[in-house]
Amino acid sequence: QKCFDCGQFFHGAVQLALGWACWKTYVGRAETNGIRCNALGALGSALLQQPEEALPVLEANLALNRRYWSDEQSILGAQTIIGGCLSQLGRDDEALSLRREVYAKGVASLGVSHEDTLVDGNNLVITLCALQLWEESKSLIRDQLLPAARRS
Repeated sequence: QKCFDCGQFFHGAVQLALGWACWKTYVGRAETNGIRCNALGALGSALLQQPEEALPVLEANLALNRRYWSDEQSILGAQTIIGGCLSQLGRDDEALSLRREVYAKGVASLGVSHEDTLVDGNNLVITLCALQLWEESKSLIRDQLLPAARRS
């Protein structure tokens, strides 16, 4: 989300205030309402400044997406954000499992050369490095990510 005047992305206290305002505006709508679900996602993303508070909100957003919308890309996006949150919390083992799943589903649904898949692959490499799984991270970069990035 960007400022209409200067084009900068919202961050910090402004992003948090907007996340809460968005959620408070739409919380009264039905659970099946897509705007309400997006508002929950906006709040979760804004709360990433405080990952221990963000995680339950992000997990609730993922559960809503799974329950009412079967859009694979929305679910993968929600899982990607949760993976980052888990990493911020130092829960890299859980993040690794989730990031492997997201990357595999991205390759299957979008293809290995798609921008989102490359970002998911990069996230996976970062988590592998955090866990000092050097050989696996080098292999992923060398065998999958670099050739795919060159093709795109």
